[in-house]
Amino acid sequence: MFPVTRNKSRHNCRTRRLSRWIAAASVALALVLLPPGVSRLEAAPASVRVAVISDTNGSYGTIGHSDAVHKAIRRIIELEPDLVISTGDMIAGQLRRGEEDKDLDAMWRAFHESVSQPLARAGIPFAITPGNHDASAYPAFSDERAHYADKWRASDSGLKFVDGRDYPFNYAFALNEVLFISLDVTTVGKLPEKDLEWLRAVLTKHRYAYREIVVFSHIPLWPVSEGRETEVTNDARLHQLLRSSGVKLYLSGHHHAFYPGVMDGVTYVSQACLGSGPRRLLGSDTGRAPRGFTLLEIGADRIHIGSLSAPGFHAMLDWEELPMEIATQDKRLQRADLVD
Repeated sequence: MFPVTRNKSRHNCRTRRLSRWIAAASVALALVLLPPGVSRLEAAPASVRVAVISDTNGSYGTIGHSDAVHKAIRRIIELEPDLVISTGDMIAGQLRRGEEDKDLDAMWRAFHESVSQPLARAGIPFAITPGNHDASAYPAFSDERAHYADKWRASDSGLKFVDGRDYPFNYAFALNEVLFISLDVTTVGKLPEKDLEWLRAVLTKHRYAYREIVVFSHIPLWPVSEGRETEVTNDARLHQLLRSSGVKLYLSGHHHAFYPGVMDGVTYVSQACLGSGPRRLLGSDTGRAPRGFTLLEIGADRIHIGSLSAPGFHAMLDWEELPMEIATQDKRLQRADLVD
């Protein structure tokens, strides 16, 4: 439905592109040492540049997207990433039958017009993972989940699948020397055993073939924002599998606030939202987190992380504005730049 073609000449000019991007993004260039393999976004050449968007939906039943979404996509296209990832909640579904009139086709048409099609025209591959508002696994929303599957399976993702049998739910694809893995996490609580075993099999088979592995889902393992303290998987099995398999980076949505936190060597990055409902970070003495999107530079030996904030998506979020740590009961995420 949305074929993706690469503009190869564009990707042969990385030095010029990086200089242009630095000037446009107003990024501080000082290197900040983080856990091995992870740092704040900086001016280091990278083989893979990734933009991560999340929670682009408006309020329940809304057709169309906010001005922030349109501005963010235009800004992302200017930055010329190699890949864009959405960590879910692309449309404003999750409405029970009879609760309110809804038109899923109209919602998805609006999303494609605002997000998918502009990225496709720019030659940028787009990877998705389901969210609770567009493909919830709870039985009450089975029609929305089936609709999500049908629409995306009929499209040309432009991705090089390593395991695409269950696309667009649990799947893995490669870009250069990086393995990306989508996990189908739209419900609260531990992963089903079959999903955990699928991930274990992919990591066992492919972990040594790639220099970096990035896993992404909608609902996170650990909470970072107020009002979402219990809306997590809280899955120690998954955390241990990531840790033992050398996964350095796990991306998630749903909590509507940017936070890069480290636990046991795994950096968990929660995304800001682009749609409705920004939230306050746990332990924050400021207001709600700004809307934004995440930028990753995955280099030869480091992953660089930054977040560009609304309204113009030119200013890089200062990590000093984020809590030094987020602690809930027996879990503790330390801000990534403070980890020894």
